[in-house]
Amino acid sequence: MSRLDAPATGRNRDPILAVLRRVLPARGTVLEVAGGTGQHAAHFAEALPDLVWQPTDPDPAHRASIAAWTEGLPNVRPPLALDATRRPWPVERADAVLCINMIHIAPWAACLGLLAGAAEILASGAPLVLYGPYRRGGAHTAPSNAAFDANLRARNPEWGVRDLEAVAHAAAGFVLDEVVEMPANNLTVVFRRA
Repeated sequence: MSRLDAPATGRNRDPILAVLRRVLPARGTVLEVAGGTGQHAAHFAEALPDLVWQPTDPDPAHRASIAAWTEGLPNVRPPLALDATRRPWPVERADAVLCINMIHIAPWAACLGLLAGAAEILASGAPLVLYGPYRRGGAHTAPSNAAFDANLRARNPEWGVRDLEAVAHAAAGFVLDEVVEMPANNLTVVFRRA
C-alpha cells in the first residue's frame, strides 16, 4: 500500500485545523507545499469541504501517499511535484498557502523559496500559514526543541529549527499577522500578503 503514516499527524492535525478554520478563506484554493504523507490534506479537506486542496511534494513516494490518503475526496486535486526552491511553480495562483513541518527539515534556501513563491501566487491579504518548531529571540522555546535541533543538524548541517524573527525578516511582501502557540512546543505562524 502506498499510504505512508506519520504518527505526529494524529496529534497535531486538530490543533492546526482549529487555526485554519479561523485564518483560511471560506472558499478558494489552498496550496499545500511539502504535503508529506497526505494525512493532513485528507483531514483538512474533509473538515473544510468548501475549499479546494492542491497538495504538492517533491518526493514521488510522498505524492503517491498523498494520492492514496486523499482518494475519493472531491475537493482534493491530484498531488503535484513542487520543489520550493525552483521556478516556476506548477500553480499560478492560490487563495492560501499552507506548509507544515518543512522549513526545519530542509536547507534555508527552501524557506526562502517558499516565501518567494508564495509571494508570487497570493493576492493581497491572502494567508501563508506555516507550522513547526521555531526559536524565538534566538533561543529555543523548550529543551525538547533544542535536542530536536541538534538531531536535525547532525543529520544534515543545512537543516535546523529556524529563528522566527529570521523567517519574518525574509518574508518580503508579507506582514506577520499572528503567532499561535501549539502543542508539543510548536507554533503556527500566519503571514498575510501585503
